[in-house]
Amino acid sequence: MNAPAPKVSFVSLGCPKALVDSERIITRLRAEGYELTKRHDGADVVIVNTCGFLDSAKAESLGAIGEAMAENGRVIVTGCMGAEPEAIRDRFPDVLSITGPQQYESVLDAVHLASPPAHDPFLDLVPPQGIKLTPRHYAYLKISEGCNNRCSFCIIPKLRGDLVSRPAGDVLREAEKLVRAGVKELLVVSQDTSAYGIDIKYQDSSWRDRSVRTRFFDLSRELGELGAWVRLHYVYPYPHVDEVIPLMAEGRVLPYLDIPFQHASPAVLKTMRRPGNQEKTLERIRRWREICPDLAIRSTFIVGFPGETEEDFAYLIDWLREAKLDRVGCFKYEPVRGAPANDVGPAVPEEVKQTRWNRFMAAQREISRKQLARKVGRRLPIIIDEANGLVAKGRSRYEAPEIDGTVHVTSRRPLRTGDIVTCRVDRADDYDLFATAV
Repeated sequence: MNAPAPKVSFVSLGCPKALVDSERIITRLRAEGYELTKRHDGADVVIVNTCGFLDSAKAESLGAIGEAMAENGRVIVTGCMGAEPEAIRDRFPDVLSITGPQQYESVLDAVHLASPPAHDPFLDLVPPQGIKLTPRHYAYLKISEGCNNRCSFCIIPKLRGDLVSRPAGDVLREAEKLVRAGVKELLVVSQDTSAYGIDIKYQDSSWRDRSVRTRFFDLSRELGELGAWVRLHYVYPYPHVDEVIPLMAEGRVLPYLDIPFQHASPAVLKTMRRPGNQEKTLERIRRWREICPDLAIRSTFIVGFPGETEEDFAYLIDWLREAKLDRVGCFKYEPVRGAPANDVGPAVPEEVKQTRWNRFMAAQREISRKQLARKVGRRLPIIIDEANGLVAKGRSRYEAPEIDGTVHVTSRRPLRTGDIVTCRVDRADDYDLFATAV
């Protein structure tokens, strides 16, 4: 009689890039015969993949570790916060192991030590595309690790190191497996997607019967030939990003760009160590929309950055109204231990941060409402994320999962999760669309 398979409970926190790390670890564990469970109690070991970017994220990670320790006691910690193990050991000296991000082998070694596998691994125990933590119809595709930028508010390079790009052939083979397994939307992620390949001088990589350069444009073009939606995230606005806009106009990749502008004031951008010519950026946005009128742009911004004046904030609001971005997130600046930004200027009082955040969101709400109203009456393909009979929630080409708005769909026939259905947009509110399947 075979021994029962050891059980692992897994907690994945943080960004989509961390989620991909979790998927890789889980895929290896399943290949070795481990079972996954959603309950800490009864599991042989608990793995917590942490986020360590902001103090609030660290607090969430410590809370998850504490919960796992209380319910199980046999806990392995990995992820970005694992790069600063003393903060974890001080609170939880009895955790079994602490490793930093991307240290998959160390995590597996710790699991093996805590609860050895029941038998030798057979890779056919898992599907070719690996184990995914996302719904079956979409998947994150991580194309690189780390980052070469040194933004003053960010400690990601300290946690994850400099840029390391995956060869284009490896990325494309993974993408092809995902599409063959039924994935209909590929969400391309990295810390700096448009820097892809810089570290390896855009070297050629073997793909099918030809060579493909390890470069942002070339990878986007090839992904666009696989028959799935391709959505580009975390695109730093380098000049060569302009080359990808025609691919969007041709329908090869989705007309969607996720660009973290962070601010618009030249003074604030300088202290952030970000590109500072926002007038030129506005002109580029206008040119992009001339080439691809359907283009949706999402971004994130920080208000209350150290040294931000009322004039800086007013400049940001004016820029926002001029840019007319489709989807926007806004964060109040939060000090990060070890980040140079903490010392670049006087701290903005919390009540001022809150007031500016409120004003920013009010301005963007008006912009969002007007942008969405332009889609009323159009027929759009909608990918269904949640289906409940004749009603469903989904997204058009202009919304990414979990971070953008929702399309609420009604239908005369039952819908299924993962369907892509043509819908007529009936109305819009500040952030969502309401549509009928046709």
